[in-house]
Amino acid sequence: MSVQKNNLAFVFPGQGSQAIGMMADLADSFSVVKQTFEQASDVLSFDLWQLIQQGSVQDLNQTHNTQPAMLAAGVAMWRVWSDQSAIVPAWMAGHSLGEYSALVCAESMSFEDGIALVAERGRLMQQAVPTGVGAMAAIIGLNDQQVIAVCADSAGNEVVSAVNFNAPGQVVIAGHAEAVERAMAAAKEAGAKRALPLPVSVPSHCALMESVAEKLYEKLEQIDISEPQVALIHNADVLLHTSAAEIRIALKEQLFKPVRWVDSIIRMDEQNVTSFVECGPGKVLMGLNKRIVKGADHQAMYDSVTLEKVLEQVNG
Repeated sequence: MSVQKNNLAFVFPGQGSQAIGMMADLADSFSVVKQTFEQASDVLSFDLWQLIQQGSVQDLNQTHNTQPAMLAAGVAMWRVWSDQSAIVPAWMAGHSLGEYSALVCAESMSFEDGIALVAERGRLMQQAVPTGVGAMAAIIGLNDQQVIAVCADSAGNEVVSAVNFNAPGQVVIAGHAEAVERAMAAAKEAGAKRALPLPVSVPSHCALMESVAEKLYEKLEQIDISEPQVALIHNADVLLHTSAAEIRIALKEQLFKPVRWVDSIIRMDEQNVTSFVECGPGKVLMGLNKRIVKGADHQAMYDSVTLEKVLEQVNG
């Protein structure tokens, strides 16, 4: 029988945390990892596990591959956790694509529907903005308003905007590749410490995705969505939604509105969350979360060693 821990939140990473070889260590110890990827492969009609273990970085970074790969990895990590501990978090959130991982783990949508949905989401996104036309970049060392102003000054007749408010002093921008390049240069001139291009093939969360959002909404209307069994904060509006209609709208708007990650973590902090666990490959969110809420305990859970560490911390 599961026990909900009121001060515990699980957060799920999105695109950018993928890596060839991810989950291999866990798969050696827990059969549910490969079972999860087999489920995903059946939906996709190709071997997703083979892609993330022996495929090329270029193929994995194509968004129609990255999205189901990261969803399957996040869910596999959650299933390992659930097999090892009776404790469940009181709160969940996911960064961008990770919001779908959170919804599956909160039992709001089935894993199979989630895999099919994010694969289609990736295909639609790639079709809307062919490879090389769009880009994303992380701007380090400017505040939110400075980045917003840099984007406005750099756009010209193209699109570039602030799309991920990830942590104090870290904002991701997205849009047309040339406009992103101009904004990166302008950000450095404005005093940014770094401006780093991100390994993604489409510009998420900006106006270039509005047409995709309408098509995605049609797909969302075709799947069953129920009330999440764990309180789940959505990226676009930092709200909890319980009805299928509200969740569909939140996922639609997430495609072309910014990810308000700082606000999401602060919202959970205000609900007395004192322990944040990143569930899935990498530790990107742990690094961000430490900068947002400095007094909490922050962990990342992505292999056998980190799993044991989180089990000890949470069960203790």
